[in-house]
Amino acid sequence: MILFSTKPFGELSTQELYELLRLRSEVFVVEQNCPYADPDNKDQECLHVMGFDGTQLAAYARLVPPGLAYDSAAIGRVAVAAAFRRHGYGKELMAYCMSECLRHFKTDTITISAQQYLERFYMDLGFVTKSDVYPEDGIPHIKMMYHVS
Repeated sequence: MILFSTKPFGELSTQELYELLRLRSEVFVVEQNCPYADPDNKDQECLHVMGFDGTQLAAYARLVPPGLAYDSAAIGRVAVAAAFRRHGYGKELMAYCMSECLRHFKTDTITISAQQYLERFYMDLGFVTKSDVYPEDGIPHIKMMYHVS
């Protein structure tokens, strides 16, 4: 079972910060063989969603306030640790993140820059494709948006 929590940057413990940066590095740099500068000076303004399976960080995403990356709120750096995949944690993480974005940012629109191969995954959550494919750090991405009706 996974338990989620949401914290602003300033409330993260040193251990939590280390674990989330380690997970992001494992998934986005090592697994995807994509050297890029993960720390982008946005983390300090974001909310950080951590999903723990027992004491292990199994899933993570950051919630980006409106105006920092897009006009709307955004969800980014979505990652599930390899050992915890195929348990539905990705969908649980996104559902929690969407709810938290709506609650914290009082918005009705959420934007994501999704890896193209995950388009169907995000469409199943209610996101709509809003762009053609574009490269982001050498990986095909698409802009998608979720709007509360």
